Amino acid sequence: MTATLSVPSSIESWLGDEAEDLLTHQAKVSKDLLHLPGPDWVDRIFAQTDRSPQVLRSLQQLYSSGRLANTGYLSILPVDQGIEHSAAASFAPNPIYFDSENIIKLAISAGCNAVATTLGVLGSVSRKYAHKIPFIVKLNHNELLTYPNQFDQVMFATVEQAWNLGAVAVGATIYFGSPESTRQIQEVSQAFAHAHEYGMATILWCYLRNDIFKQDKDYHVAADLTGQANHLGVTIQADIIKQKLPECNNGYEAVAKASGHSYGKTDKRVYSDLTTDHPIDLTRYQVLNCYAGRMGLINSGGASGKSDFAEAIRTAVINKRAGGCGLISGRKTFQRPFEEGVKLFHAIQDVYLSPEISIA
Repeated sequence: MTATLSVPSSIESWLGDEAEDLLTHQAKVSKDLLHLPGPDWVDRIFAQTDRSPQVLRSLQQLYSSGRLANTGYLSILPVDQGIEHSAAASFAPNPIYFDSENIIKLAISAGCNAVATTLGVLGSVSRKYAHKIPFIVKLNHNELLTYPNQFDQVMFATVEQAWNLGAVAVGATIYFGSPESTRQIQEVSQAFAHAHEYGMATILWCYLRNDIFKQDKDYHVAADLTGQANHLGVTIQADIIKQKLPECNNGYEAVAKASGHSYGKTDKRVYSDLTTDHPIDLTRYQVLNCYAGRMGLINSGGASGKSDFAEAIRTAVINKRAGGCGLISGRKTFQRPFEEGVKLFHAIQDVYLSPEISIA
């Protein structure tokens, strides 16, 4: 590998042939336009907002826990797949996670900033662990037991229940682009306002969902469409945005072409001045839509597979160099032996701890 790279060899080796490209790329949009993560994140970003002292305390607790404490970065274990994908599909690969306590144990052993999971999981062990690791209660879910299967995020928990079990934050998903999205936006906006009143932080899973987004490419992960979803998310005062790593662009044009009708509004400069086809530039556009990084972007780790370590480290490098604030990784970690899950989290965290991996 070229001598111009000085990052830890383990990280560089996991990146393989992409290492030089990912580690030396200069972003299209200057980092000078962004608010970048750092040890003073809560003071610098949130202290000037309308968030109450209690919310500031909750945010500080999130950013001050685990191996990434006081860096401005987050490493979170999310386990809502028992509802989203069914318990069988989620936990059969590693049945120890049918036991809710093992989910919390993994997050603690891995040095995560927080664990994000269901009301039931956290409620079942809250008195034992609520003071040992920050809890994030996922308020809404999509379930696949209803016949025929449908895709709609519905409320499973209340803000009061989250607060009562000791959570420092709540999370929710909106399926932007779906027929149900208007209702979901209203429900989640109200829940987030309520959570802020209770002193809890808010995290939004900003996902796209509509068959029209699947064309020659899967535009559910288009930078322009996911970027707009992020912008809608911060508009309803999500403190942190969770988004899938972008894989393509020009979603607006693709939907318009497929439907034969105009769709949404964009600007050609998005594709010429603000992005390229490089994954760091595509992700930077997601960050830009989070009020230029004022609300942190965490990218999701994706499904488990044969190349989990390489994929997770690649995602972490792209997120960090783009100006994001961390990674939220579930199935790649809990669908493997416990100690391997811990190692994978540590590998992800090492990317954010490495001073040699800089903002592009």
